[in-house]
Amino acid sequence: MLPTSSSTKARSGSHVARPNTFLPQYLRKIVKWQQMDIEYTFWQMLLLCTSPKVVYQHTKYHKQTKNQWARDDPAFVVICSLLLAISTIAYCAAYDHSAGHAAFVVISVLLFHFFITGGLVAAFFWFVTNNYLREEVPDSHVVEQRVEWLYAFDVHCNSFFPMFALLYVLHYFLSPLLVAHGFVPVLLSNLLFMAAISYYHYLNFLGYDVLPFLERTTFFLYPIGVAIVLSPIYEYYLFLTVILSGFNPSRYFMNMYFSRLL
Repeated sequence: MLPTSSSTKARSGSHVARPNTFLPQYLRKIVKWQQMDIEYTFWQMLLLCTSPKVVYQHTKYHKQTKNQWARDDPAFVVICSLLLAISTIAYCAAYDHSAGHAAFVVISVLLFHFFITGGLVAAFFWFVTNNYLREEVPDSHVVEQRVEWLYAFDVHCNSFFPMFALLYVLHYFLSPLLVAHGFVPVLLSNLLFMAAISYYHYLNFLGYDVLPFLERTTFFLYPIGVAIVLSPIYEYYLFLTVILSGFNPSRYFMNMYFSRLL
């Protein structure tokens, strides 16, 4: 009986220690490409742009098999970072004159646009969901569930990728038109930004709505509702802006990041 008791304690101890060792294991996988499921990651990226609900159906399966909502594979973060770096280099090649400044732009975009902003957004939604959106469990015997910070970061990454496809990739190929002067470029640029941001919030909603212990997840759709309600006002404001100042968001951000003024 002693070996059985010892093995049981060992299994119990390993189960308890798993949350503490998960993050170091997750980080170690970043430098081990052979442990990443690259094909599955690209499949997820495609579905996030076409059928995002399917991705979160697989999140349920992941919870059932791995007993955690967050990914245990950093492949999505690594590939998204590489694609973001490649797209930024392409912008620098077209709109920057200095190699040193281009390197600074690539690093700043990776750090601030993706990791720091993503970490802050994930922390904010992690706090909001755990403190205000969780269902109250009257039965004390039911295990309390909480949103993992890493899952909140996963949701941000999932929502970020389609926005990246619109505002980095599609925007790059349309940039000769979008940075031109006139009403049409300004209108197209604003519509592109609005579509990307609205889709980002929609995917946020899907990511948290799939969690069975959360309620009032329509909170994540409020920014889209505000945009729809204010769209007539926005269009009127946009028209006045074009007439009075000719403001173009694409030109504004391109001039802010790159040395070649448009």
